[in-house]
Amino acid sequence: MADKQQSNNEKENQKKQLKQIAALSGIAIQMGITIYLFVILGKWLDVKFGNSGKVFLIVCTLFGVAISLYAVLKQIKKLNP
Repeated sequence: MADKQQSNNEKENQKKQLKQIAALSGIAIQMGITIYLFVILGKWLDVKFGNSGKVFLIVCTLFGVAISLYAVLKQIKKLNP
């Protein structure tokens, strides 16, 4: 009887770990997409306004990193109450 309960606990722990792994990989994908979209926006703004430098690219990339870090921290708080 104790073995059955122990195996049920192990299965629940494995399921919980898989859910956390899936959530963390989703967070990584979201972070990458967010940064990528801001890079594209920065390139577009540089072309649109004819900047010889890459000012918009740098600013938008840093802004995208900041936003994605904020989103990651917010989601990690939800995972670990």
